[in-house]
Amino acid sequence: MSPLPIVTVVIPTYGREEPLVETIADVLIQDYPKFETIVVDQLPNHKPETAAYLKQVADEGKIQLYTLNNWASLPGARNYAVRRAAGDIIIFIDDDVRLEPDYLQRHVNNYLDRPEIAGVAGRVFDRMKLADSRGALRIEQMPPEAMDPGIAWYHLDLVHTVKPQQVLSARGCNMSYRREIFTQHDIWFDERFRGSAVREESDFCLRIRKTGLMIWYDPEASLIHIGEPTGGCHDVSTKSMSYQVTFYHNHFFLGLHNLTLGQCVRFFSKLFDCHVLGHPPCNKSGSPLKVLVRLGFYILGFLDALKTWIISLWDDGQVYSRLDRSRAL
Repeated sequence: MSPLPIVTVVIPTYGREEPLVETIADVLIQDYPKFETIVVDQLPNHKPETAAYLKQVADEGKIQLYTLNNWASLPGARNYAVRRAAGDIIIFIDDDVRLEPDYLQRHVNNYLDRPEIAGVAGRVFDRMKLADSRGALRIEQMPPEAMDPGIAWYHLDLVHTVKPQQVLSARGCNMSYRREIFTQHDIWFDERFRGSAVREESDFCLRIRKTGLMIWYDPEASLIHIGEPTGGCHDVSTKSMSYQVTFYHNHFFLGLHNLTLGQCVRFFSKLFDCHVLGHPPCNKSGSPLKVLVRLGFYILGFLDALKTWIISLWDDGQVYSRLDRSRAL
């Protein structure tokens, strides 16, 4: 068996207090023998007790703490951490999760003597749905639709699935990748995904699959996602108009950036059916006024994504990475 790899745990954070402290504390008691922790803090002004805790664990060498002013980019923060990581395996978690002490080991187990695995998607127990996610619904094998990029996002279940298997994408709050994905294949998180950065991990995984490597789902590599309504990667309120537009922007840009025309048609049609009309699995209000409002956001998001895609023909959009690299020169 191969020797145990070094692991880097990356925690991007924005506007979190107590949940961030609890997340870091859970990481620091991991029983894995070789790991480092990088916290990329995009909010320099914390509550006094949070600031004191971060300073203490950083001064003791338990974490590497990087504070970035005027940043609010989840993919930008992840790329920033990767450039400073020493690990062979890089594990990304949110700043509001709870972990069992063997969490890191469970991720690593999937990479040992399996070079075809580029990344691992872990199971996510959402705090508000713990009874449901640990209850009667159990999925052995996800349907074939879960591997179809045109409609996968409505069939990919990383909550109720109990059997290890190949998947199309991970969830951003619980995923890991080999370091060479970044250093050898030159695949990085796309910083054009905005706001909550929804679908940025899907974009990342779709580009990994083009290398011929796979994303593997392991239900044993699980965590509890607290799901705080504010902070984290949310640089704008989820109730704001800006958030709604960026939500659709990110979905449309994922399609325009990665899918064939036929796949885009099916993806955008399902996005309309679910998120605008409110049909299952979204189950939103069918009020004509609310449907009309959502349709407005849908159209604005598409136009915004189309603009981003056109610009992407000559600009890779890695604004934060370019800024970071220019400072290092």
